[in-house]
Amino acid sequence: MSGVFVVAHISDLHFDGSEYHRSRVEAVLRYINARADGIDALLITGDLVDRGTAAEYDDAFGTIHSPLPTLITIGNHDDREHYNDRFRQDPGRAHANSALTVNGVQLLLVDSSIPGRAPGYIDDADLDWLEAQLHDAEPGTPALIAFHHPPVDVHMPYMDTIRQTGEERLAELVDRYPNIVAFLCGHIHSAAVTTFAGRPLCIAPGVASTLNLPFEGSGVLNEGQPPGIAFHLIGDDNRIVTHFRAVIN
Repeated sequence: MSGVFVVAHISDLHFDGSEYHRSRVEAVLRYINARADGIDALLITGDLVDRGTAAEYDDAFGTIHSPLPTLITIGNHDDREHYNDRFRQDPGRAHANSALTVNGVQLLLVDSSIPGRAPGYIDDADLDWLEAQLHDAEPGTPALIAFHHPPVDVHMPYMDTIRQTGEERLAELVDRYPNIVAFLCGHIHSAAVTTFAGRPLCIAPGVASTLNLPFEGSGVLNEGQPPGIAFHLIGDDNRIVTHFRAVIN
């Protein structure tokens, strides 16, 4: 890698058949696609749809288009079988893991969803897949690892009850690969940055909606907040810098 590597990162699209949610997704994609010449890849970290129906996936598939290399994983609102049928043309319950090396940076998306449940967990087979991808890459290749559920508390009381668990197994893997630059996720509908296992953890804002922090109001939704994007920039020193953008649709 030479120069600055740029990842556009969106999450929590929640296609539900409404024009409201579709228009928010269209707005962020227009913003990203209009600037694609300066961006290396697009990552979508789950909750593509709201109820997991085939019709919602038809809507999502018909709307999500970009000239950029695009990697997608799923979240707790998604349905693996319907997702695989529409986005992979391969009906089944295979986990939504994907790997791609773009301009010298390894992008690894891991499925943290548990069918029928809201919390997240990366099972042993997926951790083995992740480690194999890291092991087989050219030594020193900077890597970004993404999934839906954050593996730490984010001080949002309800969301902390449905975060990723079993994270100590992921943390053990991290110690073996100093080339892991950062972790990326979504789920909490709130732009945030913290750390996990000594690496940055960058959380994308919600496209469909923003959720309140405890001091922002008694309601669940933070009404009036626009959809958002995280832009992750990695320089030659492999240090990540994240910039957030709100998009008026």
